[in-house]
Formats: sequence, C-alpha cells, structure tokens
Amino acid sequence: MTRILILGASGFIGGALYKELCNYFDTFGTYHTGRIYSENQHFFHYDMERQDIFDILLELRPTIIISALRGPFEAQVIAHGQIAAYCQNSKTRAIFLSSANVFDAFSNYPSYEYDKTLSESPYGKLKIRLENMFMKLPERQYIIARLPMVFGSQSPRIKELKYHLTHNEAYEVFPNLVMNVTNDDMLTRQVHYMINRKRKGIFHLGSTDLIHHNEFIEECCSKLGFETPYFKNVYTSNFDRFLAVLPKSKTLPKHLMFSHHDVIEELRPL
Repeated sequence: MTRILILGASGFIGGALYKELCNYFDTFGTYHTGRIYSENQHFFHYDMERQDIFDILLELRPTIIISALRGPFEAQVIAHGQIAAYCQNSKTRAIFLSSANVFDAFSNYPSYEYDKTLSESPYGKLKIRLENMFMKLPERQYIIARLPMVFGSQSPRIKELKYHLTHNEAYEVFPNLVMNVTNDDMLTRQVHYMINRKRKGIFHLGSTDLIHHNEFIEECCSKLGFETPYFKNVYTSNFDRFLAVLPKSKTLPKHLMFSHHDVIEELRPL
C-alpha cells in the first residue's frame, strides 16, 4: 500500500492535502505546534531546527514524501537536503511544493514549466535552491509543483481579507501585478491525480487565465458580500509585472483545469 508522509501537515496546504489523501492512502503528517495532533498516531512532531528528519523517515519508510514545510530558510535547506538524500538511497518519490517566486526576476511575461528560473527575492532564491536538490534525482522520483497565490475560504489570505473588510481597514492591492491563482480544493485534487497516475517532473498548478491582483481581490470582495471595500493601491513598477505560472508542456485533464472564476465561486459570503 502507498504510504504518504506530508511534511507540514498542520499548515493550511499540508492539512488540506492530508484531508484529501487520508481516506485513500496510508497517510501520515508532521506538525510543529498544536495539541490537537499530539494524540493522533498518524502525526509526528517535527522541529526542523532541532530534529533530524531521518529519524521519522527511517521509522515510517514512506513511499511518497510531500513537502509543504515552512520555517527558517537554513533549516529548510538542511531538511530538504536530507529528504533528497533519503530518496536517492531508496525508491521513495518526492513531491515538492514550490512557488511562482522562482521566476520573480522575469516580470515581463508569465512563466512555463521549462523556463529558466531566476529570482531576486530571498524566498524565490530559496525555492530555486530546494528545487535543484530534487532535480538531481531521476525524474521518475520527483514532482516539483509550482504554485501561484493560494486562496480558499479558510486560507490565510482570505482570512486576512475578511479581517480588513469587517474592521473597515484598507487592504493592500497591487494594480500592476498580473497573476494566476489556485485554491486548496483544486490543488489537492491535482496532487491526488498525479499520485494515482504516477506523474513526474515539473508542473504548474495554477489557473489557466491571468488577472490583475486588484481585480481579483475586488471580485473576491464582491463574492464575500462587500461591494465598497477600502483598498490601498501599491505600485511596485510603472508597468504591468507578471508573477504567473501557466501550464503548457505538462497539462492535466480538463476536469482539473480551472479559471480564476472557479476559485472565486468557492468562496462563501460572510
């Protein structure tokens, strides 16, 4: 039976993946804080800065490792180096959740799976470094899933937006940022499909269309029931700046392709 270990399963994306996969596979997760996980035998406490991930890997012997880890950058580098080394010495497959920020130095156009990565931000540079660790493995052993901004009714971004709306506070929007999006529901379904079909390589798991950040947030506010929200426009350039990861070479079936409208429709009014 397929045994899956989700690193960072107590977070928003990791938790959504655990809920999606636990009824179909022998699924385990790690958590850093939270008493609700301490009595769950399928969850392991893991502190990147103090613990060695090898101990958990050797005890569990997973066939698939999904990394949704967040935390101090240097600790992430050490942890992912250990994960890649474990995969190299076993038949374990790795699914690494990366980010559109690996392309944030290229702002004039959207990015596709085999475009060269280059980042100006510390976060993007970290993701590139971690991606490279897994790309040294045989392609059959890894999936690099690059994500745009992730939304969803219970996502940190939507919770932050709701807070600003209900407290009549201005919410920052970026009128010159052109992006695509995803949500936890679509992301987890896509990952589930890729596990079932043993897909491999690099995938861009975002909506197939593009939208300006301020327009997307305006549509979210309308769906949430706020027609006149307060916005603070933040301009980081004089021209449109793209931060979007579009699928091209590695597409998924039509029922797993979606637009930004599908992400908004999933939101529930306050």
